[in-house]
This record gives sequence, structure tokens and C-alpha cells, in this order.
Amino acid sequence: MPTFVAAFFLPYTVDFHDEPNDAQQHLQQQQQVPPPRPAPPIRIPSHKSLHELQQPSLFTGPTPPTTPDPNADLEEFFAQSRPTAAKHFLKHSDARAFIRNDSHIDEWDSSAGIFNQPRSRAGPAPPDDILEYAKAQEKLKQQRERKQSPRTRSSRASSGERFTGDNWTIEPAVQGNGGLANAVRAAQNSQNVEDVLWVGTLGFPTDTLLDGKKEEISERLENEYDALAVYASDSDLDGHYAHYCKTILWPVLHYQIPDHPKSKAYEDHSWVYYVNINQAFADKICRSYKRGDTIWIHDYHLLLVPGMIRKKLPDAQIGFFLHSAFPSSEVFRCLSTRKQLLEGMLGANLIAFQTSEYAHHFLQTCSRLLIVEATADGVQLEDHFVNVTSLAMGIDPGALATAREEQEVRDWIKVIRERYADKRLIVARDKLDNVRGVRQKLLAFELFLNKHPEWRGKVVLLQVATSTNEKQSELVATVSDIVTRIDSVHSTLAHQPLVFLKQDIGFPQYLALLSVADVLMITSLREGMNLTAHEFVYCQDGKESQSKKHGPLILSEFTGSAAVFGGHQLSVNPWDYQKCAEAIRIALEMTDTERARRYERLRHVVMTQTGEYWMSALSKQLTQVHEEHYQRDTMSIPRLSVTQLTQKYKAATRGRLFILDYEGTLALHGSVSLQVITSPQRVIDTLNELLEDPLNIVYIMSGRTPEELERLFRQCPGLGIIAENGCFVREHSPNASETIPWLEFPDLEQMQLWKGAVRQILQYYHERVEGSWIEERHCSLIFHYENAEDMDGAARQAGDCANHINDACESQRVHAVPTVDKAVVIEPLDWSKGSAAAEVYMKLRHQAMEKQQEEARISADGSADEELSAEGKVNSEAVAKSTGVRLASQTPAPIDFLLVAGDDREDEIVFRWANKLADGNGLAGKVRDVTTVSVGKRNTEAMATLTQGTTGLVTALQRLARSC
Repeated sequence: MPTFVAAFFLPYTVDFHDEPNDAQQHLQQQQQVPPPRPAPPIRIPSHKSLHELQQPSLFTGPTPPTTPDPNADLEEFFAQSRPTAAKHFLKHSDARAFIRNDSHIDEWDSSAGIFNQPRSRAGPAPPDDILEYAKAQEKLKQQRERKQSPRTRSSRASSGERFTGDNWTIEPAVQGNGGLANAVRAAQNSQNVEDVLWVGTLGFPTDTLLDGKKEEISERLENEYDALAVYASDSDLDGHYAHYCKTILWPVLHYQIPDHPKSKAYEDHSWVYYVNINQAFADKICRSYKRGDTIWIHDYHLLLVPGMIRKKLPDAQIGFFLHSAFPSSEVFRCLSTRKQLLEGMLGANLIAFQTSEYAHHFLQTCSRLLIVEATADGVQLEDHFVNVTSLAMGIDPGALATAREEQEVRDWIKVIRERYADKRLIVARDKLDNVRGVRQKLLAFELFLNKHPEWRGKVVLLQVATSTNEKQSELVATVSDIVTRIDSVHSTLAHQPLVFLKQDIGFPQYLALLSVADVLMITSLREGMNLTAHEFVYCQDGKESQSKKHGPLILSEFTGSAAVFGGHQLSVNPWDYQKCAEAIRIALEMTDTERARRYERLRHVVMTQTGEYWMSALSKQLTQVHEEHYQRDTMSIPRLSVTQLTQKYKAATRGRLFILDYEGTLALHGSVSLQVITSPQRVIDTLNELLEDPLNIVYIMSGRTPEELERLFRQCPGLGIIAENGCFVREHSPNASETIPWLEFPDLEQMQLWKGAVRQILQYYHERVEGSWIEERHCSLIFHYENAEDMDGAARQAGDCANHINDACESQRVHAVPTVDKAVVIEPLDWSKGSAAAEVYMKLRHQAMEKQQEEARISADGSADEELSAEGKVNSEAVAKSTGVRLASQTPAPIDFLLVAGDDREDEIVFRWANKLADGNGLAGKVRDVTTVSVGKRNTEAMATLTQGTTGLVTALQRLARSC
């Protein structure tokens, strides 16, 4: 079945030939406008130097006067082979096709310089001033209310006629996620993933195109390239990408909180555009979807799409992968649309991140902001479970090897080696934005040159800094000052220590630099995964340059790649200039043996965790997760057949075990003093009727204390009880008059140690939530806020409380779980209803084994006395040898009928344990007839559901008790 791969940019775009170029016409119009009057010169106070007004140096004295840019000739040198569609973006059918993993031309409406495409008709960005912004919004609202005039329609139609010709071609796009495209292609070539159908935008404005032309392009893309084009208005696309994604969402995901005045205006006006684009993607996928298809949504541009698709396709198999970083909950909560974004992501069956750190941040954010239970495996929602995982993306070594064999790459290797002969070359390539750490890298390099004068004249930093469309004049000015200072202080007539290229370079040049570099330096302040590091490791095998191989990798600890490489790189904190400068020295002075040792470890990671493996593993995991979700869905689980259950009940001969949850299963939720039980006497009578049969063993399990449960079930002598979710057990007794003591699994003194610390935390939140109260049990604490006056504020405090406790008390083996009952339960991790149920069963098994061995001992020929151990107990191995009785692991199950009933998350672990007994998995053997029943409509691992609630279960139990 097809796999939909949805990303904001398609890996294809359109190039219109023999058509007037919008970009050229726009440039000509600008050139005809008289140039603006020059600004008056900046007056510098006599007591301040120019250097003092520029970026201050942390390492040197005053900056010498500005000198001409020495990099100008080098820009021309590297610009001999600028990227063009013909030379660097091969056809999809070409076996050598390889898309740059780190393509830096990823801005919306930015490929017009390479392809002939229309320009955007989107309106201007919102003004900075709040009052002006309000006026602009009101004006925009009035324009929307007015109908479009015929003059406007005709003008648009006439301009669209400029792109109506038939001379256009489909070209590989220069924007988008190249690593994703390479991974998908590699998985297709290995036949691990088949029938991929891309979904995305064309990467350029389409308002100019007529509907007939859009349909024509769509048909060719779908028929020849297996791609579905998503069309939206230029305003929607511009507001979504340039305003919301790049100005709001991208900075927050990378720990850069937007604090400039325009960010608020962008967020207010562009959210609706973000929703519109996500809805357009969801609608496009839903129209083409067939039952059995797989849907993969990629990256932060489309966070709402999984939830939108889930509303229309409840049974769809949906995966979401976030390629960027995901911040801590403290940062993500700064978004005003945080709840909508999280709920949109949770529409997927599987949510995947680059590293476990980002997955942990997501789980913590969901727990804190949505007040849901987050486990190590995912998020438990009210009606379903969403799996969360992490798997780092990789490169395609096969395609990269083919690209390296190009003659142009070899030519550039030769040219660069000759130009930088006898120099140690440090290579870097980054976008010039606030998260790539270019400024920090240059300051560290400057400090290195100042501290180690012996390396002056011997080392060159070649920094490729690709520009962006973002208005970051302050950063650009700061970087320019640093570049000027380094050149002025450390350059000579024969040597230039810093080559700063304010342009991108061609792919052959890029591969050549990676092949001849001595060091690669990446100092990103935050980055999901930097595949440049992976490509550098691959190109350092010495195949194309024997004298330059096994180069060390200096890598920021804040990149996803740092977690993947496992410390075999030189890990640095970009803000620690001293350590970064020291890392440069270590890299340059590293011995060949050490370089080779580190390189082999790095290469192993690159060659095993490839893009193909990433895509294939995620696809398999999504299939498995979807199948599990389907099996747990109440629509897929059959109703409990009381007739079949009765037949199994009658067929039991060895014994029957009932493990029944109390609250929500036999009774409604509520406090002990206000406990409401449907026909209370009916429940008591039913339990007593079951206990009258000597084959029946009945246990009630609850989160309540032993004292409370004893009081509730004092009329049921012989009833077994599991209290406080498995921390206490009172065993079943066939003798109604016998008093059975409680088994305490935890050490109550140890419980007091963590409860003291947790109680202080709960008291802090109790004082901040009016109407809240704290309930203390023997082994748990519960923070209740169901009576809070401000429910929204109380929910936020409850989420903070749960995360606070989980972070502070992780080493004490306790966890805090928000519940649907508007409470936070803090309980130990080591005991549960499942562990108590297993203990009850193993006790029964041990009793059955001892009984069997005793019978075998009596029937033995007088040698039974020799089989007693020092404690007077039967030695099972000795008896087995002398009598042929099977060992404990082979002893038949003590029962042949097991019924487990429950209604909430705490009962799922008991369902899981019982289902294993039904399958015979594990050392406990196999029980012939096992039935697990979920009372309610939540997703579950139970074998059957009972939607009639507590009344239906009591009726079924009565029927069983009276059937024999």
C-alpha cells in the first residue's frame, strides 16, 4: 500500500521556459525608481572610538582601522561554479541524483533566482506599532467582507496569462529537507518502503497561475513523479512560513524566545494562516487516502496535520517526525497556541524525535500543559495511547559515494589543495542566523589565534556563511566586525587566517572541502541533527585525499548529532570560548593514532545509522504501533459473551481465580464516606455467592487503604483484598472464621522518607490552588483539586506539580501521575496491582506444588524422609529425581479459570499479566481459560469489553455464581 510522505516543500518544482521572469521585471522596476537620499553621516562622540561602538573584543586591544575586504577575490574564486538547476540538481531519474542534506536555500519564494517562477502576491507584513497593527487588521477585515471587484479579477487573470505556455518542466527543488528525500529514496531502492507518494507545496507562489495550469502541473506530478501538489493562496503561504514558522515557531523550538515588537503581531495575525496551510495538507491527503495506506507527516511546518487527519480518518496509520529540536516545557509554554500544537501532534499513532532528550521534553510538556499521563513509551490520553520514540536520522552513503566520483569534485580537491598547500584547514558551513553559532565560532577562533601564536600562519578557517531572508542586521553587523578584526590583526601579505564567504557554494565544492579539511567545526546553539557532520566523517576516509583523512570533528553538545556520536567527537559548549579554542588546538595537534581511533567509531555510527535504516525502522515501528492501537481500540475488542464465560466457568476443575477492580468496576468513584455502590447489598451478596464455591478464589483490588477496604467488605469473610494499588495484600482464606494478616510489600519506614519531601512540594501547590486538599495513604499521596475555584489555573498548577515531583524524586522510585479525576497521585514505582496479582498467583502455584510433592512423597517407597531440607521443607529437586514429579517451572497451573475485570490505566498492567498466562509466555505456565474484561469505553489490552458498566459486571458475576 502507498506511503504518504508529507513535507512542506515537495522535492520537485516547476521551471517556466520562454516566459517573462517576474523576478527580473521586479528588479527592473526597482532600478527605475530614483535612489533614496543618502543618510547623514553617523557622528561619533569624541570620547568614543569606532571600535567601542562595534562588537567588543574579549581577547584583544583596540581594533585597527577597517581594511578592504580580503575575501572579495575568494568569493569570486568559489563562485566559479554557482548552483544552477542544470549543474547541481540532477534529474530524479538520474542514478547519481543526490540532494544536499543541509540545503540552505529553504526559504519560501527563494528559488526565483535559479528557476523562472512567479513572484508572491502576498500583502506586506504587519506593522510593528500596536495601534497601526489594529488599524491594519480592521482594514483587512473590511476588505474580506467586500466582494472582489471585476477589475481585480481581470487584472489577476491578465497577469496569470504570462505563465500559460506549455514550455515548462519539472525540476528537482532547491528547497526542502534534502536528508528526508535521500532517506526515502534509499529506502525505496532497498525495497524496504514501496509506493511513496509525496505531498507538499511547489516552493513558489501560485496565485498567478490559472486553475487550468495548476491542474496540468498536478496531473504531471502525480502521474510521473508520484507527488501531490498542495495549492494555497500566496497570503496563506507567506503568513504560514515567513511569519508564523520562521518568526514564532522556529525560534521557540530552538530556545530563542521572540521578544521583538513584531513577533506579537506576527503571532496574532499569522496563526490563522498556519491553520489554513495545515488544513490544506490534511484535506489533500484525505482525498487521496485509501484504507491501509500509511501517512508520515514531517517537521514543524505541519504540527496540526496529524490531528486534522485523525478527525476525518479515525483508523488511519499516522506517523509524525520532528526534524528540529524540541525545547523544554518552560520554553514551549511561551507559545500562546501551545495546546493546539500539542493536540495536533497527538493525532498520530507514533511521534518520533531525533534524540531521546527531545522525546523526553515532549512527554514532559504534554504532562505539564495537557495534564495527561506521560510514560516512558508515550502519552496516555483518555481514549487512546500515543507512542513516542526517538531515532536519529542519517545520510545515504551510497548516493554520497556516487556524487564523490564526479570529475568536478576531484578537480576542486586538486584546486583547493594547491591553494592551501602546507596549511591546516578548518572548514565550517552554516546559515547566518541566531541558532547556528557563527558568532561564537569566530570569537573562539580569534581567541585561539591570540593564545597560540605558534599556529599563526599555519591554519585557515574557511567559513561558508549562507545568507537568509531574515532581518538580522544586528547579527550580520556583529559578525562583520569580528571578521574585520581577525583579518586586521592576524592577516599578513602571505597568509589570511580567515576566509569568510558570504555565499553558498556548489555541491562539488562542498564535497571537496569536506574531503581535504583537517577539522570540521560546528557550534550550533541548538539543532535537531546536523548531517554535515555525518557527511564530513564519510568524506574523511582518504579515498580522494590520502594526505587529508581521519579529521577530528568539533561538534556543539547542543546538536542531535552529538548524542548520536557518543563522545567520539570533540564536544564543546559554543558559549565557552575558552573550551572551544582549546578544542581547536587539540584537534590540530591530535596524533594520527588518536585521529584514526575516533574516526573509526564515528564512521561506524554513520554507516549503520543511515537514512535508509532510519526510514525503514520508523516504518516498521509505525506498523507495529498501529496494530497494537487497533487491537486495543474498543471498536476492535469484542463484547464479553456471558454465555461463553459461563461455559468456561463450568468446565473448570482445578480452581477459579477472580481479580476484580473495585472503584469504577464494582462501584462508582467517590470518597469512602460518600461511596455510592449500585445495589450495595447486591454486590456483597454476589461476592459471597462466588465464595461459597470451594473452587473459587476472589480478590478485590483498589487504590484505597487496607482499613477502608476492610470496612467496606467486612460482610465478605474469606475475600482476598489488594490495597493501595498492590502495596498491601490480604490473602484469600477458605476458612471464613480465620483472621488473615496483611502482607506489606514496601517498607513503611522507607515510605516516610520520600513522603516527607513530596509533602513539602504538595504543600507549596496546595497554598496556590484554592479549594485543593491533600490526601495521605500508607504508601501514596494524592493532590486533589476537583473543588478548585479556578479550574484552568488549578490544572496548570497540577501539571507543574507532577513534573516537579517526577524530576525531584526520580531516584527515590516514585512517580506522580495526573488522573482524569482532577487529582495527582504520587505512588511507588516498584509495586502495582500487576505485581500483587502475580504474587497471589505464584502463592497459589507454590501451594499446589507443595501439595503435589507431598502426595508424591507419601507414595514414594519409604525414602521421603531423606528428601526433607534443613528447614523441614520438601526438596523439590530430590523428590523429582526419586518420584518423577515435575519441577516448579513445569508444574501445571493451580487454576484453569481466571477472570480479571477493571476500568482504568492501573488495571492495564493486570490485563497484560493475565494475557501472558493465557498465551503461556513466561515461567508461570499457562492457564487454560483466561478472560480479561474492561468495563467502559477506553482503549485497553483486555480481551473483551463490557459497556454496561458496574451493573453489567455484577449481573455477569451473579450468573456465574448460580450456574453450578
